[in-house]
Amino acid sequence: MSTPGAGRRRRHGATLYLGGSIYSRAEPFATAMLVADGTIAWLGPDAAAAGHRGDVDEVVYLAGALLAPAFVDAHVHTTATGMADVGLDLAGARSLADVLAAVRVGAPRASGGPIVGFGWDERAWSHPLRPPRRDELDQAAGGAVVFLDRADAHGSAVSTALLEAYPHIRDRAGYDDSGWLTGPAHHAARAAVYDALPGDLRREVQRSVRAQAAAQGIGSMHEMGGSSLAGARDLVALLDLAAAEPGPQVLGYWADGAHRSSLPDPRIRGRAGDLFADGTMGSHTAALREDYSDLPGARGRCEVTAGAVRDHVLACSGAGLQAGYHVIGDEAIDTVLAGFDEAADTIGEAAVRAGHHRLEHVELVRPEHIGVMARLGLTASVQPRFDEFWGGPEGMYAARLGGRWRLMNPLAAMQAAGVGVALGSDSPVTPLGPWQAVQAAAWHHEPAHRLSVRAAFAAHTRGGWRAAGQLAGGVLAVGETATFAVWQAGELQVQAPDARVSAWSTDPRSGTPGLPDLTPGADPPVCLRTVVAGHVVHDRADILDREGSR
Repeated sequence: MSTPGAGRRRRHGATLYLGGSIYSRAEPFATAMLVADGTIAWLGPDAAAAGHRGDVDEVVYLAGALLAPAFVDAHVHTTATGMADVGLDLAGARSLADVLAAVRVGAPRASGGPIVGFGWDERAWSHPLRPPRRDELDQAAGGAVVFLDRADAHGSAVSTALLEAYPHIRDRAGYDDSGWLTGPAHHAARAAVYDALPGDLRREVQRSVRAQAAAQGIGSMHEMGGSSLAGARDLVALLDLAAAEPGPQVLGYWADGAHRSSLPDPRIRGRAGDLFADGTMGSHTAALREDYSDLPGARGRCEVTAGAVRDHVLACSGAGLQAGYHVIGDEAIDTVLAGFDEAADTIGEAAVRAGHHRLEHVELVRPEHIGVMARLGLTASVQPRFDEFWGGPEGMYAARLGGRWRLMNPLAAMQAAGVGVALGSDSPVTPLGPWQAVQAAAWHHEPAHRLSVRAAFAAHTRGGWRAAGQLAGGVLAVGETATFAVWQAGELQVQAPDARVSAWSTDPRSGTPGLPDLTPGADPPVCLRTVVAGHVVHDRADILDREGSR
């Protein structure tokens, strides 16, 4: 604990927080925190805070609330998330007829623009269990451009008008004349639709999603851009918005292996993110060693070679950029890791580790994969709610993989081996919701893969900063940037669902910081305030008690 008042000077933008539970390993018994000039200036007990009260702009009375590091969502698609809110929400559709009815209703609202929908999943439908055909979409939409993104964002149903507007889509792998698109054809259609969005609509949805994230205690978002995603215009617009307006920090990634072309913006951290090594389980496009259980003869397709991965890693390492891939199936993971190993043979393992490279999703992981990832310092950027939505013996993964579903998302094994783990949502594939992601990691369908709540929280806070190659961030300690959230959370506890937490760590005398009760069915915490680098970006003024001090 630092000494209050020592060497004191008038601080600009200073706020004193009192009477809370401060989640700090540096000061585990702290109940008060001082923020000044965008950094944490002091931590300690309320009784020692009196010397700061006259020197701050605001005093906030936490009344027992939890003050903890803000979350980092390590995998987000901001504009797609916003469009899922303002377009057609098809997640509740229970039949093909439901989808077509939604398109008919949405056509007049589109006012001649594209009809964009998201979230449909034919597995939940009554028969027929198939995507909408383009002739059906043409009729329902009155000939308008229609793009309906499947729930996993790796397949889409499109109309004839879209194909006529963007004829190059017909020449891409994954094109089917029915209007069902996967792989490169789907990516090309999505990129075309999002690149053509009006600028005012793009700003509106990006601003809305940043506000939603702030209201959920998210202080930083890793935006996954790319030429086969929403395009350069979209990523640059989001980076500009984040620089101009308060809100969660945005770290941009560009999924493009064309190293002879320049990056669309110097602020981009890496040629990483959703650079597709394969597709998804839901669309039967993840690359597998063995056939899909529900589609004999099909194994998906790996979109890269080990040599291409090697060259990509070497180019990124030489340019000081993070490299990475979207990789889900075990065959694709084999190929990507072989490429990283070949790069290490060229420049040395230490140089590869220094690049802080990352793999997105990395789901069907074999034990031998984990050792390679740990040895080369690769971060696993994972989405625990994938297991919540699609795991278990009756889930989609079991339908696609049979007994191999138990290998999916081995979070505990990766973390135990020393692989850096960062949590994210892949929104809009799963919703923004960091506490829900922590809960999903702690209650994984496969008990052996579960993390403790504390470990999952660390992966969703500090782990996100590490995934971006930043060693600072994600902790509350004097001198750290003041990026945190305040939560109304009820009684705090040290919690693990399977008794792997030692008894000493649950004893209050150990000083182990407590977290909200995340038992399934418990009320989720409510975010009262989010602060990013000292700036308040979300505030529940109706709940938090505060006063001006000077």
